Amino acid sequence: MIYAEKYGDWSTPHPGKRVALFEVRDTRFLDGYEYPLRRVMRVIERTIDKHGQHLLIPDIEIEGWWSSLEFDDEAIIALYADYATSEQFHSELKTDLNIERLPSEKFATNVLVLACAAFAYNVLRWIGQTGFFGTDAPPRHPAKRRRLRTVMQELMYVATRLSVTGRRLKLAFGYGCRIAPRLSSFVCQISWSLIPATDAVRSARRCAMRAVDPPYWLADAVGP
Repeated sequence: MIYAEKYGDWSTPHPGKRVALFEVRDTRFLDGYEYPLRRVMRVIERTIDKHGQHLLIPDIEIEGWWSSLEFDDEAIIALYADYATSEQFHSELKTDLNIERLPSEKFATNVLVLACAAFAYNVLRWIGQTGFFGTDAPPRHPAKRRRLRTVMQELMYVATRLSVTGRRLKLAFGYGCRIAPRLSSFVCQISWSLIPATDAVRSARRCAMRAVDPPYWLADAVGP
């Protein structure tokens, strides 16, 4: 606490609460090598609790984060603040995509598997963030993101019939399928992204997005 009073950058978010941020530089020696270390510290002193009761003895909370990054103290703390959400993303990669155990003893094979898994994860994440939020999206509980399992069950595992007509491949969905407009919009976005972006193309994209209904985007965007 004495170190915080001397070197800390104190702030008062509201009456009864003071917060100090500072860092401690340290050096450790191991096997003849010198390792510089940095520890970001945060000290919170409360003299009034959340119910408005004044405390006879201040409540002091001390937190610390070891880091090798050269960001400022606030950025370091913000990076560590959302670690629980990061663990949820790791859980989806291991359980929903079944990458908990790598299949081979060869490093090159495992690198290829992880690269394919990362690509599939990013595609499914983009589909989930795009497909579950909108006026024509399937009715779900309002949330900021969807698990990969939900994306696969709601948008990927859909019964369709593949037909070839007019030298084109077409997917026939069931009558009243809720996700057909969303899949059409996905194909439209991907197809437009493959065309080089010029001023005329950008203008055509905006006009198409405003004037054409989603079920007809697929026929206009995909060539023979």
